[in-house]
Amino acid sequence: MPIGAPKELNAIRRFFLEPGQPKHRQYEALRAFFVEGHPASEVAAAFGYSTGSFHVLAHHFRRERNPVFFVAPRHGPQSRPKKSAARDWIVQLRKQNHSVYEISHSLKERRCPLSPTAVREVLKAEGFAPLPRRRDDERPEVPRPTVEPVADVREFALPPGKFTTRCGGLFLFVGELVRLQLDQLAHAARLPGSKMIPAEHALRAALALKLWSIERKSHVMALIADPGLALFAGLNSFPKKSYLSEYSCGIDARKTTALLAAWHERVSSEVFAGESFNLDFHSVPYYGHSSIVERHYVSARSRRQPSVLVFLAQDARTHAFCYSNADLRKGEEADEILAFIAFWKRTHGQWPQHLVFDSRLTTYQNLAQVDAMKIPFITLRRRSPKLLKEIVLLPRSAWRTIELDVPTRVYRTPRYVEQNVTLAGCPLRQIFVQDLGHEDPTILLTNQHHATPKALLTRYAQRMLIENALSDAVRFFHMDALSSAVGLKVDFDMALLALASGLYRTVAHKMRGYADAQARQIFRDLIDMPADVSIGGKEITVSFHRRAHLPILLASGLLNQAVPVPWWNGFALRLEARHNDKT
Repeated sequence: MPIGAPKELNAIRRFFLEPGQPKHRQYEALRAFFVEGHPASEVAAAFGYSTGSFHVLAHHFRRERNPVFFVAPRHGPQSRPKKSAARDWIVQLRKQNHSVYEISHSLKERRCPLSPTAVREVLKAEGFAPLPRRRDDERPEVPRPTVEPVADVREFALPPGKFTTRCGGLFLFVGELVRLQLDQLAHAARLPGSKMIPAEHALRAALALKLWSIERKSHVMALIADPGLALFAGLNSFPKKSYLSEYSCGIDARKTTALLAAWHERVSSEVFAGESFNLDFHSVPYYGHSSIVERHYVSARSRRQPSVLVFLAQDARTHAFCYSNADLRKGEEADEILAFIAFWKRTHGQWPQHLVFDSRLTTYQNLAQVDAMKIPFITLRRRSPKLLKEIVLLPRSAWRTIELDVPTRVYRTPRYVEQNVTLAGCPLRQIFVQDLGHEDPTILLTNQHHATPKALLTRYAQRMLIENALSDAVRFFHMDALSSAVGLKVDFDMALLALASGLYRTVAHKMRGYADAQARQIFRDLIDMPADVSIGGKEITVSFHRRAHLPILLASGLLNQAVPVPWWNGFALRLEARHNDKT
């Protein structure tokens, strides 16, 4: 019973004379009537009863067999059936010098399960002291976790042999990595490295997590013993989760931007058509406790919560992400469109040809700067009460109807009214649109004064492709699996997302029927497959197991070709299909 400060005597007297609980009040009233002999009328008046109701209370009390006024404590079980049944066996095993974990495992096999803590309690009650800590060679022979070697490129060797890997589909990307000279990307960005794990090997290891859709870096431990994953990175063993988690600590925004710029130099024409770009923000939710993480609107939950804001640019034709930045703070969002334009100018020597984004991406002042650069854009204008009133008051004769050439769209005949407006000193074209599938009208803003309304509406409707790409990035590349509360670390993770997205697009273009497929479908059908790896001579042969979509690989032209791999000590890669199962 807890002990507190002493109560005043008057408060103690009031506890008995003015009971607050119903049972307590009945007890004191009946005691005053039967023990102290006070008249029923006085007792009833003193304790708040009418005389008649008090007589009824006394009548029931005299006839009740076991009246209950006080709660008796309920005692718990005085015996422990599981511990009692296993006590003799526990004592017998401890006399044979078995530990609590071994005893617990033995009890589980005898269908009398007890946790190690429960076993320890039984032994303590029996007077047994804890066993001294034993070395591994003194313990009984039981299956234990394997001790994998430390990743060290100096220990990398390719002796003749064969093995089976769970990650066979990763080798479909090796040819692209060789052709795109991924090693030079690491050097151009000056990524950190060491003698044990050079920068190019670290980049391949980090990229492998994205390509294989590993949600968190800790999940790599389930594949750490797979020799195929280590062979892909060019190491004797794949790096552990501690190294992969800490690697981005040495990478700042300049190195991440340099990595993206070097990536653009190698894949500019085949991955980034550059004709038009979809721009958008995405909030990566954060569920920890950190004062540096700001609150942003998370569309998946329709609320503001702690999250890391990411800016993304997507090539409209190839659907590949070409730019990302997660090192953003509140107040900097509006200028990120200008940062992307400057990045594209530095990398490609020209302004972006066309931009499409929504109303919250930037300000009217920045729109004027974009227009001054002669960059065409399409965006939305926020629906203010004044604009909505203006739309309602428009005469019916002012509206025109067009038909969109989008066969899959339900609302294909929207109505529109076109106007010329000036915002922040910039002359723009404003189009009110109704019957586009929204309850409220859509307000388009553009500096394309000669494009037809039909072309503008069709192009903006295609902006939903970035929403689909973001959904694919969340589900397959695990974009919402926040790697850190530090934006710079998330920034490198987003750069890896851009690289992995581009690699999936290059591979998809070689697979018949998969040019527009999302990454998770490509992975499910073509990448996620085991393979047999054989090393002999100066060639490494990867034989894919039989799968339903194997004919797609056979028609891709990637198989039965020797590709020299620089990080394999002069060995070449040959992909082939295993047609017959070995017995």
